[in-house]
Parts: sequence; C-alpha cells; structure tokens
Amino acid sequence: MLQALFRRSHGVARALRQAAERTPPERERLIDLLRAVAISMVVLGHWLSVSVTYRGGFGGASALEVLPWTRPLTWLFQVMPVFFLVGGFANAASLDSQRRRGGTAVSWLLSRTARLVAPTSMLVLVLSGVACLALVLGADPKSVGTAVWLACVPLWFLIVYLAAVFLTPVMLALDRRAGLAVPVVLMTLVALGDVARLLGRPSLGQANFLLAWLAVHQLGIAWREGTLPVRRAVALPMAAGGLAALVALTVAGPYPISMVAIPGERLQNTSPPTLALLALAVTQTGIVFLLHDRGIRWLGRPRPWLVIVAVNSVIMTVFLWHLTAVVIAALALYPTGLMPQPATGSAQWLLLRLPWLAILAVLLTVLVALFGWVERRARPITLPQANGGLRTAATVTGAAAVIAGLLGAALAGQGALPVLMLPVYLCGAALLRLARVCPGSR
Repeated sequence: MLQALFRRSHGVARALRQAAERTPPERERLIDLLRAVAISMVVLGHWLSVSVTYRGGFGGASALEVLPWTRPLTWLFQVMPVFFLVGGFANAASLDSQRRRGGTAVSWLLSRTARLVAPTSMLVLVLSGVACLALVLGADPKSVGTAVWLACVPLWFLIVYLAAVFLTPVMLALDRRAGLAVPVVLMTLVALGDVARLLGRPSLGQANFLLAWLAVHQLGIAWREGTLPVRRAVALPMAAGGLAALVALTVAGPYPISMVAIPGERLQNTSPPTLALLALAVTQTGIVFLLHDRGIRWLGRPRPWLVIVAVNSVIMTVFLWHLTAVVIAALALYPTGLMPQPATGSAQWLLLRLPWLAILAVLLTVLVALFGWVERRARPITLPQANGGLRTAATVTGAAAVIAGLLGAALAGQGALPVLMLPVYLCGAALLRLARVCPGSR
C-alpha cells in the first residue's frame, strides 16, 4: 500500500512539474498566486477564530464574539473579495479563450464548473454517508446536523461563486458595453439594500448576497478587459480611497468593524455583504494592482511558480474540506480530554492555537491526499447522441438544481439535516456531468 501511495505521489509531482514548465507565457500568473493566498487566508482565519468547548456536549463560538480586539484583524483575514476579484479575471480570460477555439458559452460553462462541482459532490456524498452512519449508530440528530452544518460552511460562498460563473457571459458583454458603470451600478444597489436594512426592511437587502459579490467579480472582469487598468495612477486612489471609505463607514458610520458576521449585531458585513465590505474590496484591489509587477517578477522563478501550481491543483479541495478537519479534530481531542479548554482569549488559549493549527494542517493534508484526485482528474462520461438544445437545457437545469440544492442546505440552518436538498443537488450535478459530453453543441 505504501509503495502504491509513493508511486501515486511521484506521478502527481511529475505532472505538476510538467504543468509548471508548460505554462504559456501570456498567462497572468498573479491570478494563481492571489487565489492560493486568498483561500489560505480564509482557512487560517477560520482555524484561528474557532473556539470549541466540550462539557458533556459540544459547544463553542467564534473568538470574534468574545474578543473585540480581534475584529479589526478581519480587515486582513477577510480576503474572499480577492477570491471573487481573481475569479472575474480568470472567468473572463477562459471564456475568451473558449470562444477563440470555436466554443460557445454553454460549452465554457460546462468546462468551467467541472472542477467546482466534482469536488463539491465528493464532499456532499462523504458527509451524507458519515451522517447516515452516525445516525444509525445512535448519535444525536441535532449534534450530527451541527457537525454537518459546520463542515458545509464553505458551500455558502460556493453558491454565489457558481452564480457568478454562470452570469459571466452576460457580465462580460456588459463590461464591453458599459465599462465601469456596471460595478458602480451594482455597488449603488448594494448601498440601497443597506439603507433598506437600516430602515427596518431587511428583506429588501437580501439581494446583496449576489449583488455585492457580483460587483467584486465584475472588477476582475474589468481588470482582464483593460477597463480597469493596472496603473499606479489607478491603484493608489483605489487603495487610499477604499481604505478611507472603510474607516468612515465603520468608525464613524453605522457599519461594524468586523468584516465577518458576528451574531447579535444589527448590521453584519457579510450576511448579507454591505457597502463596507465593498470598500474593503476596492482597497484590496488597489493593493493588488500596486504589487502587480513585483508579484509577476517573483512568479517568473521556477520554484515559486511550481509551488503555486501545486497549491492551485487542489485549491477547491483545500477550501471545501478545511472545516471538516475542524470537526474531526474536535471529535478526537475534546471528549477524550486530549485538548485543554482554557478561557477563550487567555494566554493559554492563545498558546494552544499553535498545536491546534498544526493538528488541523495534518488532518487537512490527509483529506487532500484522499480527495484531491477528484479535483485534478475529473473527467466527463459519454452520452448518446443529443442535439444542442438538449445540452443547453441540461446545463441550465443542472446549474439551477445544483445552486438550489446548495442554497436549500444553507438555509436549513445549524442543527438541521437538509435531507430533501441532497437529491436536488445530486440530480443537478449528474445533469451537468452528462451535458459535458453531449454532442451537438461545441
């Protein structure tokens, strides 16, 4: 078995070296670096902030709730805007490439979602199987539901990102027609949603879950198209102006300091996203532009680029499974008494973050070793002859079912098991998989 694992790892390493060496010179390597950094920061932030307790049953909360001094740190760790920024750039670039090869928007959507849906399906199936087994063995349904809920938190962002991917053909066309007016309009709508929430009409602000992230994604499209040029004259005002707006909105304005949702706050900056989060996104975009040339030079070196290629080959696996590692560690360490439970924020608690991070890193490495192949090797299967209309219908229906299934699971809430949403998601994933090889539409 060890010999087989060695051969497999050697083959993966060789494939990664070949991929790094064959990178086209026109590729914007900074996008890959930023994606890796963004996901790594999200993982680290979640691991650092989670505070688990066990006193006859599991409990816990985010350190952000208990320690107000940690909330300004979210300006550093909240980097999902960077993920959506580079997503917009990468999606626009790959769509253009597909069209140059004679492909269509439908074929691009199917290709683009392959490495998103395949690893997500693996996570959903594994968690469903483990949850069923736990219930059969007599585990408390509410505890099982809470564990599944925590492990599925990464899917919340994936819902919006999948929606942004499927809207990319439309948003790219809008950028070419209206330029920067598109993200400006989206940001204005987000601001109006915030006003509605502040006036006691929270339902009117729910569209911000899509509008805000779509605005950041649109900045990435504008970057790729040259509508938002990478120039110091653009970067400095964005970084400085965004930061000034962020300070004004949070320190003097009605928005909380934390860029991560904290229960009990009247207004939360991510649930749904707010104008303050968009100010952070503009700041981060300006900083990215300022560091652009330096980053490109560094990534021209073989070793750093190989590392980035390796990380990006399993980046979705890392993102999807990083909170499953937390669940496994909590189950193994706290009921057994192996992990002490000092007061959150105490000196001992802070020191114990180091072994906690090390344990989670080991567990995540094992999970990536077990499931990373799904992301690297996802392949379509054959389908009998079908016309282009059928393929398009399967794509639209499959995408809607995938998003609806994930959204239904997210809305089920902590402690609930979204049993009805599982077949909806799986049917959607199956339709997309079949449509990828459906003949009749390139």
